[in-house]
Amino acid sequence: MLLDNLTQAIGATPLVRLSRMFPDSAVYAKLELCNPGGSVKDRPARYIIEQGLAESSLRAGMHVIESSSGNFAIALALLCATHRLRFTAVVDPNISAANLKIIRCYGGLIDMVRACDEHGGYLQARIDRVGQLLAADPQAIWINQYANARNWLAHFHGEGAELATALAADPPDALVLGVSTSGTLHGIARRLKQAWPALRVIAVDALGSVLFGGTPALRKLPGIGASRVPELLRRDEVDEVVWVDDYDASMACRALTLHEGIFAGGSSGAVIAALQRLAAQDALPPRVVTLLPDRGERYLDTVYNDAWLADASERHRRTALVA
Repeated sequence: MLLDNLTQAIGATPLVRLSRMFPDSAVYAKLELCNPGGSVKDRPARYIIEQGLAESSLRAGMHVIESSSGNFAIALALLCATHRLRFTAVVDPNISAANLKIIRCYGGLIDMVRACDEHGGYLQARIDRVGQLLAADPQAIWINQYANARNWLAHFHGEGAELATALAADPPDALVLGVSTSGTLHGIARRLKQAWPALRVIAVDALGSVLFGGTPALRKLPGIGASRVPELLRRDEVDEVVWVDDYDASMACRALTLHEGIFAGGSSGAVIAALQRLAAQDALPPRVVTLLPDRGERYLDTVYNDAWLADASERHRRTALVA
């Protein structure tokens, strides 16, 4: 297949059964790590940028700014490079060193926020910094993935439509997805529930995240959870929530690599850990679909690093003692 540019390769990702880890249930994982930018965030980045260019709210030479924990910044850097837009990523210390380098390779600029917000995280601090940058540049525009309806619409028309077609002959009982902005969860869930209204929606959140009313706490895994509830989130569209900490997510990442040969990132590990917990409780539905958001190479210094794991293990132990 001949393409005019790399962004046309976004989507149509593989759907793989995780038969070794979950032999007693049909667990299908959509490998969004196969997108050209390395993550599921390629989809909303392409959709939002190209829709903006089509309606002229974006024009070549403008300055795109976004707050991101890593993957969306990479995806936007890729899209901005191909469409002659300037890009600045507002990030925090939890971003991996590899992601910083990738953003810069695409020509993106980095603005690092180092002060935590009132919940002990960085999200509100990053958003506040975006506001400062917008005020200083009349050519700047904020994508705002936390409130932009095109975030969830990208997944509705993307993975949601692809999964509805791929699973038409064998509908899933449940959708199990990690949550951060909630765009991926809502976009896919809304499309699949059009086809199968009885589908159960199970969200996977990070322990220490406030998305579903949890108590704020230290968490270092990027790409899942948040210290601020995004405007897109609709809790009433979620049937169940499973909370996973950094340690369990890291261990599940390693198990996924060893047993399925899939080298995925931290939020993928959180989803796998949630599925393992449901299976251990005999609560895993017979047919499940999930999504693995990004690649493992970006986490060699974190979830695949033994020193990082040891720190996560100690925090896991302290939490267990309190519980």
